[in-house]
Amino acid sequence: MNREELVQHFAEQTHPDELEQFDRSTLKELIQQHETPFLVLDLQEVEYQYRALQNALPGVELFYAIKSLAHPEVIRRLKKLGGQFDLATSGEVDLVKGLGIAGNQCIHTHPIKKDREIRHALEFGCTRFVVDNPAEVLKFVPYKDQVELMIRVSFRSQDAIVDLSRKFGCVLEELPGLVDLAMKHGMTVSGLSFHVGSQSLSPTAQVNAVQASIAAMKEMAHVNWKWLDIGGSFPVSYQGPVMPIEDFCAPIVEALQEVPQGVRVFAEPGRFISAPSMIEVIRIIGKAKRGARTWYYLDDGVYGALSGQMYDHAKYPIAPLKPIDPTGPFYPSVLAGPTCDSIDVVDEDIELPDLEVGEILIAKQMGAYTIASATEFNYYPKPKVVVVEDLIDHAD
Repeated sequence: MNREELVQHFAEQTHPDELEQFDRSTLKELIQQHETPFLVLDLQEVEYQYRALQNALPGVELFYAIKSLAHPEVIRRLKKLGGQFDLATSGEVDLVKGLGIAGNQCIHTHPIKKDREIRHALEFGCTRFVVDNPAEVLKFVPYKDQVELMIRVSFRSQDAIVDLSRKFGCVLEELPGLVDLAMKHGMTVSGLSFHVGSQSLSPTAQVNAVQASIAAMKEMAHVNWKWLDIGGSFPVSYQGPVMPIEDFCAPIVEALQEVPQGVRVFAEPGRFISAPSMIEVIRIIGKAKRGARTWYYLDDGVYGALSGQMYDHAKYPIAPLKPIDPTGPFYPSVLAGPTCDSIDVVDEDIELPDLEVGEILIAKQMGAYTIASATEFNYYPKPKVVVVEDLIDHAD
């Protein structure tokens, strides 16, 4: 960032005055009570995001993508709200089962599964599975009287930060053959699914995928279609603005008006619900002048909860907790993690005021794909999660 961009960055996004949306007294109490680094999970924010998406997608059933943040308290809160769950592994099956979730409240959306994973999900009571290729269809022959299949179609999107149609999904031209193969072996095909990618910056690809899926359903009128799963992709703001969720979803809702009568529509939100629900409290543990830059060493980095910078293509807003004068002065700086690996750098192109060892930084939007992919490299423990209610105030 240059100086003008940084001033704007602090003034509009990460200036500590913006942290007034947080209950600062609670933050200070938590810092006294817990060793940094730690994550703060706000369950009211989980509820706020869930209801916002529910309002933006009227009539669409929301299946939370557990992989984004599999914290039991998130699942309990969403269960209380009437949410359902998107599962992909036996571990996730065991997690929701232990929290009192029923199998009929879930869909199993991993397109590639071991036989024992299929059996495990069926024993749990989950009978809706996604497939996307002939070999996968044939895995369900022994269970043909117990399952209903959804076929995943690939729709690529240049607007998605994370492309999820490169690895999974059949091309549209292959769809009739997969339907016929399943029916030939006595299986029930009940739905179509797609996922245009995570963190889409435009709804265009999702609208196009909805329209193409509806057209395919109408062309294959011999199938008793029951479900259309439109995946995730709903964006949140990291370093820059994104479309308000009601504006993002409006053209999707319009396209869904053409869904054949009786077809239920599912969505698989993960990031949109989980990302804003957590912040991380990080401490500066070291400081060194190296050339023209000041290096600040933090007690968490890309091997820890900031792992999403490596695996999720995310760059998290990070700001000092103490009040900062946005007019400066600012200095070229680097934020580095605590491990011995030189790749453990959080930001090497940032300008910051002069900070001291021991000062606190706050990273925002830390709920999605952060602790989920954190490691214990160098035997640094993963940051613990502290659960609160109503840390973030939307009244302002």
